[in-house]
Amino acid sequence: MAIRQLSETLINQIAAGEVIERPASAAKELIENALDAGATRIEIATAGGGKALLRVSDNGSGMDAGDLELAIRRHCTSKISETLEDIRTLGFRGEALPSIGSVARLSIASRKRDSAGGHEIAVAGGKVLHLRPAAANPGTIVEVRDLFFATPARLKFLKTEKAEAGAITEIVKRMAIAFPAVRFVLSGSDRATLEFPATGDDHLARMAQVLGKDFSDNAIALDAVREDIALTGFAGVPTFNRGNSAHQYAFVNGRPVQDKLILSAIRGAYAETIPSGRYPVAVLSITLDPALVDVNVHPAKSDVRFRDPGLVRGLIVGAIREALARDGSRAATTGASDMLRAFRPGFPPYGQRPQAPWSAETSPSRPYQPAPAFSERPQASFDGLSMPTARAEPQFSPDPVSPGLASPRPAAPEPVGRYPLGAARAQIHANYIVAQTEDGLVIVDQHAAHERLVFEAMRKALHSKRLASQVLLIPEIVDIPEEDCDRLMLHAAEFAELGLAIERFGPGAIAVRETPAMLGEVDAHGLIRQLADEIAEWDTASGLSAKLEYVAATMACHGSVRSGRRLRPEEMNALLREMEVTPGSGQCNHGRPTYIELKLSDIERLFGRS
Repeated sequence: MAIRQLSETLINQIAAGEVIERPASAAKELIENALDAGATRIEIATAGGGKALLRVSDNGSGMDAGDLELAIRRHCTSKISETLEDIRTLGFRGEALPSIGSVARLSIASRKRDSAGGHEIAVAGGKVLHLRPAAANPGTIVEVRDLFFATPARLKFLKTEKAEAGAITEIVKRMAIAFPAVRFVLSGSDRATLEFPATGDDHLARMAQVLGKDFSDNAIALDAVREDIALTGFAGVPTFNRGNSAHQYAFVNGRPVQDKLILSAIRGAYAETIPSGRYPVAVLSITLDPALVDVNVHPAKSDVRFRDPGLVRGLIVGAIREALARDGSRAATTGASDMLRAFRPGFPPYGQRPQAPWSAETSPSRPYQPAPAFSERPQASFDGLSMPTARAEPQFSPDPVSPGLASPRPAAPEPVGRYPLGAARAQIHANYIVAQTEDGLVIVDQHAAHERLVFEAMRKALHSKRLASQVLLIPEIVDIPEEDCDRLMLHAAEFAELGLAIERFGPGAIAVRETPAMLGEVDAHGLIRQLADEIAEWDTASGLSAKLEYVAATMACHGSVRSGRRLRPEEMNALLREMEVTPGSGQCNHGRPTYIELKLSDIERLFGRS
């Protein structure tokens, strides 16, 4: 078969298969062009999920007739010259407009700011229809109609109009977060109008517009630098989480990306703080020398490759964990909102006593037995509420299963306004501590809170000294490829600190001589292969440490203060004080909140006093 040159139209349609996958891809390319042109106001209109109509209008620098003629030709761009090592614009390939024009009906009307008039060019199925003068405001209006009419097969792979419209909305949100100084308006017959007014340099205000006010109330600022790579942004407290990862936004030199390295680093940073199946909310912006990152990995430009991926991952994980240790122990404000919604005004009619909730202690099939007391001092109780009587002498004796909760015998009741979590006032249902703060109250789950405290103490011990190991009577020999052996041996010293002793055993094998005693019986073959795979993909070996922390979390769960145990005031206050100085104490090892704070203004609103 003879080799022949493909036509320009067919070449553009092939390129469109990679660059323009769906209407949202076209919207992304057009918005990027508007931003590169210096626009401060961008309006996007859609119909039929972007398949029938996609219009992007901006007040950027505009184009003249010569620019328009070149803009619809492949590999014509004003954004790069001779090298790909210093890309500082969102677009640079020169493929978007010709790709769109080859599969849709495309028209571009533009006018330069210093020009007396504008021009318009129209393309349909890759053929130029006309280039003529036209009335236009300074800036550019790009209109795409009947997307993929020239390639009907692609239409079969598109989703419903609602789904395609949602994908465009997501693109606009990502662009809006990246460029807070630009006003975005998204409208159309297939949607309600969405507007993001410009917020200037106030990035958090723009994030509140996109992610909701709850995010700004529950976000922790990030600002870290490592070897000329800067990381800024905001990370949500662990108890402020979502059911999917759609609320994780990452930007590299201002470019929105969906990079698996960054998403993996976010997941690793929140390990042991987020419940299974839940995802943190975060907005990360990475700034580095353009020569240190390759944005030309895929025509869609959503993936990037870092020259030193391990450095970037370490920066993200370290910055988020430092921020969580500094300010992540506070509970999400959404907990109080959920609590308020749970309250319903009303009370049983006069003369009817409220029914106590069913419990195993009062079940008809099981006679009531009082819970064991911690001291002989008298207790006053009512419907599950226990509190000290006025004549009780405060006595404290540490409980063997709750180390670290001991506190000196108080000379006077704990002051309310002295501590963030306030002073304990009561324990209800033998599991929840009610504490009074200066401007509200806090309800603490005693088991979840102490579980976190014990786990953090164990984790600190894990990282403060070499872990105990168990020597294998007969070393386990694991056959793996030689390149995996080389990678593992580079981390041998790190493994040794965690109780795993390995050494080379010929060109393609690893001998395991010691395993961490904490793990008990270990599948050495599976562990070594898992570590080798992890190092090959991420250039890090955190899997073993994660296994050890999982064991520590399980031990902490079984060694903490149990639900149903009555605590004395000294113990309750000691628990509160320990929570205030422990990183991550706002959630337990499973990611559930350990306490909920209710402001006095919220309580007054419940009673109609505000």
